[in-house]
Amino acid sequence: MAPTVSVIIPCRNEEKTIHLVLDAIHGQSYPRELLQVVIADGFSEDRTREEIAAFKTAHPDLDVLVVDNPKRVIPSGLNTAIRSSAGEIIVRMDAHSIPNKDYIALCVDALESDIAQNIGGVWDIQPGNEGWIARAIAAAAGNPLAVGDAHYRFTDKAAYVDTVPYGAYKRSLFDEIGLFDESLLANEDYELNTRILQSGGKIWLDPAIRCNYFARANLRALAKQYFGYGFWKVQMLKRYPETLRWRQALPPAFLLGLAVTFAAGIFWKPSLYLFAFVLGLYLLILLAVGVHTAVKNSDILMMIGVPLAIITMHFSWGIGFFAGVLGKQKAI
Repeated sequence: MAPTVSVIIPCRNEEKTIHLVLDAIHGQSYPRELLQVVIADGFSEDRTREEIAAFKTAHPDLDVLVVDNPKRVIPSGLNTAIRSSAGEIIVRMDAHSIPNKDYIALCVDALESDIAQNIGGVWDIQPGNEGWIARAIAAAAGNPLAVGDAHYRFTDKAAYVDTVPYGAYKRSLFDEIGLFDESLLANEDYELNTRILQSGGKIWLDPAIRCNYFARANLRALAKQYFGYGFWKVQMLKRYPETLRWRQALPPAFLLGLAVTFAAGIFWKPSLYLFAFVLGLYLLILLAVGVHTAVKNSDILMMIGVPLAIITMHFSWGIGFFAGVLGKQKAI
């Protein structure tokens, strides 16, 4: 008999998208009678709960449970949802995502084959709204120059990896290695994956498993997101220094190099030439990526928007990283 599945969703103030993910779960190819949805809501102040209630009324054939998340942060929401769930398999989902019709079925099949302890797929990144900068952010978020070797954003080859978005797990895994670390307000999934790998487990990325993910809609929101990534990565590295990847080290290294060459230029003028050369080369590469993306998407505004988005991602990550080193987190 097929195993029961609990889909866990942490959310707060997601009135615009929560019905999209619920509709997608309702439309899954996996037997609906074996599905449960547990939404951990961080006391939403908009109409999120009303949207969920309306969905439950319209779809009584899908078991949807809403639980409170008093701490209002993602890892505590995930843990609360797991504790409140009943499924033999746990599939994490996000209120900003729309899984493909066979998403759950493919995750379950992979877990049942024991190919790995965590199964995930690829994001098809969508704009957060219809604006030109939102389109550019979505395009940048899937570009290797912006995200390095984060394969779940662009790959078409199945492979063992160090992390996947969301993830699907057998419930027994959490009994073995514990739940999500609630002291991390970002990188909580990467930290869990590190413990999976250290316990001898594996993480499998299958590009046949896909979901649409809505990227941030503006540069301010993008900067806040990536600042948090950088800041909390430092907290991860304090416990697991071996988890640093080149894609994560490059932004702070680049910023540090710029700062050092600029400062040294005050006393030694040739250093300013090096600063100008490196920065100019960086901007030229970004412009080339912007032009290529604009042509590929027949969207001339991406020529400007994509470089702006990538700069925001790189610099926000780097600044967040150094803020983490200094132990200071400031809102952007």
